[in-house]
Amino acid sequence: MTWRKSSYSGNSGGSCVELRAGLDAVRDSKNVDGPVLEVRPAALRAFLKGLRTSSPGV
Repeated sequence: MTWRKSSYSGNSGGSCVELRAGLDAVRDSKNVDGPVLEVRPAALRAFLKGLRTSSPGV
C-alpha cells in the first residue's frame, strides 16, 4: 500500500502527516520509519470531518 500526503503539505519541512488507504493508519511524514497510528475507519472519517468543519478549505 502507498502512503499519501495531503496536497496542502509543502516540502518546507513543516508539520505533515500521511495517510495509508486500506490500513487506516497515520504517520509523521518526516519520520517514515517511526511509529504508525492505526485507527478505526469510522474514527478517521470523524477526525477528518472535524478538521474540515473547523478549518474550511482543508
